[in-house]
Amino acid sequence: MTTASTASWTHEKIQANGIQFHYVTEGDGPLMLFLHGFPEYWYSWRHQIQEFSKNYKVVALDMRGYGQTDRPQGKENYTIDVLVNDVKEVVSALGYEKCVLVGHDWGALVAWYVAMNFEACVEKLIVMNVPHPKCYMENLTFRQVLRSWYIWMFQLPRFPEMYLKANDFKWITDQFRSAVNTAAFPEEDLKKYKENAAMPGALTAMLNYYRNLPAEMMRMNTAPIIQVPTLMLWGENDGYTGKDSTRGTDRYVKNLDLKFLPNCSHWTQQDCPKEVNQYMSDFLM
Repeated sequence: MTTASTASWTHEKIQANGIQFHYVTEGDGPLMLFLHGFPEYWYSWRHQIQEFSKNYKVVALDMRGYGQTDRPQGKENYTIDVLVNDVKEVVSALGYEKCVLVGHDWGALVAWYVAMNFEACVEKLIVMNVPHPKCYMENLTFRQVLRSWYIWMFQLPRFPEMYLKANDFKWITDQFRSAVNTAAFPEEDLKKYKENAAMPGALTAMLNYYRNLPAEMMRMNTAPIIQVPTLMLWGENDGYTGKDSTRGTDRYVKNLDLKFLPNCSHWTQQDCPKEVNQYMSDFLM
């Protein structure tokens, strides 16, 4: 696999929702905002930045608590409401009214909520390997609960930080090694993710997303129908969430394009960048 060249990309910081965000940007034109997942940072979008900066101003954010973005203490600073407001205010602070919003993993979950609550700032929505939250709950099985064992472990105080840090962050690097394309994560990339997790306070900030999750999911009674065109990409070899969790998404998304990638893991845009970029390009035409 060819590794994207990041040397010419611009690193900038911006104030939004009470904290300072770091992001990487390239290109000019309409805004395309990328939201990464756990345990990643802006770098997970390297293949998409390179591709889509030809036609967009691409902004790959370090989300709250990750990378070089601020890490406020306390799990109350990592609720869905806070994370959604981050996105809304970042779009505004960048000088735009709306964006093409692209999210993977936790970034996808936040993107779902942005589209439900602040649809006016989303021109088109692209989500990868996280189901619509209502569909996740409606399709939840005992098998899925077992597959999500780490979420329950992350609820514990202190122990998860020690667990993720053990053996030189072996658990974190092992997750990326589950990619179908074994060349998708060369050692230099695994080192970057390990260094990102090793930054002071980073693990607790990352885990605070999960520590709010059970309460967030239980309080979701209704879901506004998403009206904006939506592309949902799903790597079928996802070891964390089964593809059955996508069932019924069209009840909550008026204009849905759902694509399954049969030889792709949870790490969708990194494992299969060529296919992902093609699906995105076709959708954005």
